[in-house]
Amino acid sequence: KMVLLKKVYGSLFRRSSTFALSIVLGAVVFERAFDQGADALFEHLNEGKLWKHIKDKYEN
Repeated sequence: KMVLLKKVYGSLFRRSSTFALSIVLGAVVFERAFDQGADALFEHLNEGKLWKHIKDKYEN
């Protein structure tokens, strides 16, 4: 376990520039995953209520 922590520290957190880059990249990845998960949950909870689900009833 300590070997893994030393490798992470040495590769990501030792220099300020790589630390900042890892924070930014982690935030971007988290934001995309959270957004897609929230959209999937919203669509699941509103199945049959959204326009894309009912538009066939109203369009010619």
